[in-house]
Amino acid sequence: MQGAYHAPHGVFVRSSVKFYYSDHFVLPLPPGHRFPMSKYSRLRERVAAASWIAGHRLLAADAASDTEILRAHDPRYLRRLLRGELSADETRRIGFPWSPQMVERSRRSAGATLAACRSALSEGCGINLAGGTHHAFRDRGEGYCVLNDAAIAARAMQAEGRARRVVILDCDVHQGNGTAAIFARDETVFTFSIHAARNFPFRKEASDLDLALPDGTTDGAYLDALERGLAEAFRRARADLAIYLAGADPYADDRLGRLALTKQGLAERDRMVLCACRRGGIPVAVTMAGGYARDIEDTVDIHFQTVRTAID
Repeated sequence: MQGAYHAPHGVFVRSSVKFYYSDHFVLPLPPGHRFPMSKYSRLRERVAAASWIAGHRLLAADAASDTEILRAHDPRYLRRLLRGELSADETRRIGFPWSPQMVERSRRSAGATLAACRSALSEGCGINLAGGTHHAFRDRGEGYCVLNDAAIAARAMQAEGRARRVVILDCDVHQGNGTAAIFARDETVFTFSIHAARNFPFRKEASDLDLALPDGTTDGAYLDALERGLAEAFRRARADLAIYLAGADPYADDRLGRLALTKQGLAERDRMVLCACRRGGIPVAVTMAGGYARDIEDTVDIHFQTVRTAID
């Protein structure tokens, strides 16, 4: 999806796409931790080595500021997070040990989604090579999510006068519960989540549109549901900007997935989402979201094909 979006006319013209990364801010994890932190640096290396990167820009992300974060998060939560004052239970729910690097990494990942949104609104598409931390609530984190990058970015684009209405298209295999809760009473941000019904989080929040799929759902049934969901989401959202949480974890060999999509099915999912945005003249910021395949290279492959599809 090459192009720049001009809001008055909804016209895309050819231009470069910007990719934002934050993997050089490493979150230290104990040996054997199941979060695949190295997937981000491997993805950036794949993108940097791709023949089609010429004409596009790969940029380090700035950190999200306190002002930007506090539009989506509770001041007390941010203060305690910055000072390392989270309780043992709060830290357990996040799934990462607290460290200054964890805080900085979370700020940078949120900053990358902010930058991807600004880029999308000027050029049609922007890409965060991380992000998608949709389990972070206004006043807490959980499920490997500390700060909710999509919520921070949506609020920022509105505050900066860049977008009036935002649609969040969440195709991670887990429901975007934190995002749904943050925007529960906000008619200017439409939340759409297509996910495995019996997967984490076990207590779901109510998105504006939830499609909960049974265990073992394969490509055809998933794509049929997605097509219907996208049509309804765009009709109801009337959005100026889309934030797409791609997610590699609907993959059949994902350790935390429960669905059964192939890599080809996930590539078609990306194409469907991005083409729907293009048809509607809606700029789109793309984030990677989750991915926990038994072979980390499968996760990197899926994220890479999301990026490649966006460029195509």
